[in-house]
Amino acid sequence: MVKWTYIVLYCLLSSFSQLASASLSLLNLSLPNPEAVAQQVQRKVNTSVIRRHLLQEQASDCLTGNPIDDCWRCDPDWQKDRQRLADCGIGFGQYALGGKGGEFYVVTDSSDHDAVNPRPGTLRYAVIQNQPLWIVFSSNMLIHLSQELIFNSYKTVDGRGAEVHVTGGGCITLQYVTNVIIHNIHIHECYQSGEAMVRSSPTHYGWRTLSDGDGISIFGARDIWVDHCSLSNCKDGLIDAIMGSTGITISNSHFSHHNEVMLLGHSDAYEPDSAMQVTIAFNVFGKDLVQRMPRCRRGYIHVVNNDFTQWEMYAIGGSANPTINSQGNRYIAPSNPYAKEVWYISMYISHGTGT
Repeated sequence: MVKWTYIVLYCLLSSFSQLASASLSLLNLSLPNPEAVAQQVQRKVNTSVIRRHLLQEQASDCLTGNPIDDCWRCDPDWQKDRQRLADCGIGFGQYALGGKGGEFYVVTDSSDHDAVNPRPGTLRYAVIQNQPLWIVFSSNMLIHLSQELIFNSYKTVDGRGAEVHVTGGGCITLQYVTNVIIHNIHIHECYQSGEAMVRSSPTHYGWRTLSDGDGISIFGARDIWVDHCSLSNCKDGLIDAIMGSTGITISNSHFSHHNEVMLLGHSDAYEPDSAMQVTIAFNVFGKDLVQRMPRCRRGYIHVVNNDFTQWEMYAIGGSANPTINSQGNRYIAPSNPYAKEVWYISMYISHGTGT
């Protein structure tokens, strides 16, 4: 009996050691001058706005005023060079390669019956592969997940040209991975799952405890870009980034019908999140949202050119001394006189210029 006790204790200590090691290594991955990254975003925005004014005089039909969309969307033949998208990121997630340089994988099967042995042709089969993949869809799809969808590194999920909805158990989990792009996917009605075996790579599957039910859970991951997605009505957060995650951009996305929208940082006491760097740009925080757009703990968060509409409690919150650089955002407060708070500030917080 004593031998078994030693074995279990060793395993627990080993697990904590691996977690601590991973968190400490992420501390070294943050960019040394986050203000320079924020200024770079602003320069790109200004360039796109100038471009839009010039094209208005030429009666152009591509007037985005958005540096991401200017990069690919104005090309009528963008389908012929889908992987160009990987060069269009801005902010802290701009280095996310996704599946750039890898093969295309076409999802033809919307089923998700087996989380341990996924069927070829399914989204689950594609995202667990070891090699870089650029994942596209053969048609419109509703993918109802049986368990959380655990990604491997170097994957792009590109929903352009189709209407792809992801719902069900999980939903999307980016845990200790790097270089993931998720583009043009509708994520909603995600609920808790787990207490089951789930595969995370071709050679590994393991027991998953009960998940939170986030739309997208970013856990100890880096170089992540979420663009042109819609997220609503999930069990916990729509997007949560915790446990030392960094190098993240969330852009051009639409959020609605949810309470705790976006959490950046595990807890006030979790120091590795001080290295977190996140860009929140060109998003619409729409109907029936309550709070956390985002809620920031530690780190450097650039919130730029977003539209906030009639929240029910507050828009942006912070604690544990994050730096929140707020630029060019539009806030339309609700009619409720007791719910007009734009900023919720706990303890000490430094923030930039707000609008």
